[in-house]
Amino acid sequence: MKVDHLGIAVESIDKALSFYQAALGLELAHTEIVSEQGVRVAMLPIGESRVELLEPTGPDTPVGKFIAKRGGGIHHLCVAVDDIDAALGRLKAQGIPLIDETPRIGAEGCLVAFVHPKGTGGVLVELSQKMTRSEAAAGSPAEASPPAD
Repeated sequence: MKVDHLGIAVESIDKALSFYQAALGLELAHTEIVSEQGVRVAMLPIGESRVELLEPTGPDTPVGKFIAKRGGGIHHLCVAVDDIDAALGRLKAQGIPLIDETPRIGAEGCLVAFVHPKGTGGVLVELSQKMTRSEAAAGSPAEASPPAD
């Protein structure tokens, strides 16, 4: 496992990029909208990990509600796993509360699932598994397996 990215909630990706690009010298890898989660994301590689800027697409989205309640800032920690179903099974067997009991499609076509902060000491944790191109094209997260890299 490794830290895949650190999710940071921002009101505006365009405004936030001025800091991350100009002040820190990070390069923007790409942006995309993840409609299911109501968020626009921007990925900025940093070492072996990335910073993921999260801009809500509306006030009633999870990130929109997060910003309204807490303001911008660290939203979640994402851990890359080889087998998301096995990881979710281990957590469930240990009684750790899950937001997602089954994975869904997230940014970059990855399978993702969130672990409730009640079970992690207050941190929202995202599990992420990269899908192969053929799995992503098929759009079948239920049959996804670890990437062949």
